[in-house]
Amino acid sequence: MQTASNYGELRPSNRILMGPGPSNVHYRVYRALATPIIGHLDPEFLSLMDEISDMLRRVFETRNRLTIPISGTGSSGMETSFVNVIEPGDKVIIGVNGAFGERMVDVASRCGAEVMRIDAEWGRIVPIDRVVDEFKKNPDAKVFAVVHAETSTGVRQPLKEIGDYIKEKEILFLVDSVTSLAGCELKIDDWGIDICYSGTQKCLSVPPGLSPITLSEKALEIIRSRRNKVQSWYLDLTMIERYWSSERVYHHTAPISMLFGLREGLRIILEEGLEQRIDRHQALGDYLESSLLELGFSHFAQEGYRLPMLNSVILPEELDDAKTRTRLLDEYGIEVGVSLGKTKGKIWRIGLMGETCRRENIDALISALKDIVT
Repeated sequence: MQTASNYGELRPSNRILMGPGPSNVHYRVYRALATPIIGHLDPEFLSLMDEISDMLRRVFETRNRLTIPISGTGSSGMETSFVNVIEPGDKVIIGVNGAFGERMVDVASRCGAEVMRIDAEWGRIVPIDRVVDEFKKNPDAKVFAVVHAETSTGVRQPLKEIGDYIKEKEILFLVDSVTSLAGCELKIDDWGIDICYSGTQKCLSVPPGLSPITLSEKALEIIRSRRNKVQSWYLDLTMIERYWSSERVYHHTAPISMLFGLREGLRIILEEGLEQRIDRHQALGDYLESSLLELGFSHFAQEGYRLPMLNSVILPEELDDAKTRTRLLDEYGIEVGVSLGKTKGKIWRIGLMGETCRRENIDALISALKDIVT
């Protein structure tokens, strides 16, 4: 029989997390996570909820009233976004240029949507003209969805032009910003985005477990006019909204400690300044990119649309993918990301998000790679 003595104390190795997520976490967030919990209906906690929503609005650059964290990882934000606005038979247009666009298609299909795909080559953007053409072919489509920062390929999808086209139309604009929020420019209101979800473990540098989401009044009207109940009880925004509003109607027990951590992570972002944080990601992303090119790596993502916080690179011929990643982790304590789907074995995804986005981390990676190459 196993006893407590059979299990050692938890002591994970120290890592520089330069994969596609999670990113490293600031000590202040760890400290907040260790704060003694209080009840999820305690007046003090309810006040903190309002602060979290207000800070999320500033980071999303929106005035949307319903801007909250969903209890679950970034994928729960994706599920929430689709299950609340889609009913069986609804037409949904989805731009697909990577693994997370494919996941959107899967989720929408499970909701009973008639999905129309706009496929682009992995590593390339979804062309704006093809998006407009699809809108014209399907003027009765209910949703257009696309990934802003495709984590599987390192491509940044232009959004403003699409938003400008959609603004005066009935179709909803749904965006995945799991990797982009607080790492590159994202303007919810200015770009006409109706639904946007993210995750805490990327550029927010909070452990995985929450999915910030924001919805326009246009999106909320669609939800309120549904013919059928939302298929997911847990992710039903008609009920969750009442807990996060002044009504404070109990829905589920909130992950209190995670919300403490998110609040501190958002405070850190706003102390640095959102614009300054975005500039930091761009400047150090450029530095990492140039350093990798000097070592013989080459670009994978389309020129002009590369993410600063997630570099997708093709390895030099002399580097073995799996062996090199294993050495980086075991000998240097550095994690880089394996490729997914169609790019498996072809590229690395090197994350530079939030707390990880430090020059000393880039220098440590480049020094380790030089050691391995020689």
